[in-house]
Amino acid sequence: MKQGVILINAYTNGESELNQPKRLKEEFEARGVRIEVNRNFFTAGVRENEEAGFMSADFCGNLDKDKYAGELLEKAGLRLFNSPRAVAVCDDKMTTCIALAGSGIPVPETYAAPLCYSESAPANAEFLRAVGERLGYPLVVKESYGSLGKGVYKADDFESLCEVEKKLQMKPHLFQKFVSSSAGRDLRVIVIGGVVFAAMRRTSAGDFRSNLELGGRGEPLSPDARAAALCESVARRLGLDYCGVDLLFAEDGYTVCEVNSNAFFGGMERITGKNVAGAYAEYIIREVYGV
Repeated sequence: MKQGVILINAYTNGESELNQPKRLKEEFEARGVRIEVNRNFFTAGVRENEEAGFMSADFCGNLDKDKYAGELLEKAGLRLFNSPRAVAVCDDKMTTCIALAGSGIPVPETYAAPLCYSESAPANAEFLRAVGERLGYPLVVKESYGSLGKGVYKADDFESLCEVEKKLQMKPHLFQKFVSSSAGRDLRVIVIGGVVFAAMRRTSAGDFRSNLELGGRGEPLSPDARAAALCESVARRLGLDYCGVDLLFAEDGYTVCEVNSNAFFGGMERITGKNVAGAYAEYIIREVYGV
């Protein structure tokens, strides 16, 4: 019997997070593939200096961001969708920017914040002034790790930049140019197997972030050829089987805001009427079983 496993975070309990494995399990099993959903407890480890994956399946739908479990499962011979390397590159927003740099894929001007290991160290005013001079105000400050629009701030002036820096100084974060032409709106595009499958325009009336989870509204949209080609290039560059690419509407076209290796698709399915889970399941079945 064809059998796969879907790996989710050990402590996941949000509605959006739990919808993902539920829908995938439904679509796989409708196509004759038995699926077990496992929380990431005691998934993989090292015994007597040898790595070990504690799963028996034909493939793994990797919905967790735990790089240790992913790497061990892959070394044990399990095919993961997405690969642990691709997940890790997307999980860290600064690493994503670095991976896309020099590829011809446009991203906003971005600088990594210096890492700080001392809680008593004051923010460096001279450095923050230089950040403001380079990027202009307002500018965006992002925690390097986060999703659903959380950990993303807009600094309107030097004083607000200093306040944000106080909150984030002990966390990996970055400073990014604010794309004012896209304030409160963006384009979310789902790419499966290197091909655009679904897209929606997201807008917010009261927030510079347009995430649905923060009150944004979505409407179905067929991306133009330029947007589609850009998103497909991103997926190829980062080695992603499945992803959500967030595009900002720049004055001269599009720029890539973020790339989500495990983009939630509940809102996309509801708004566009497209079966994202089914398309992803069919892609994995073709890759694993050749049918």
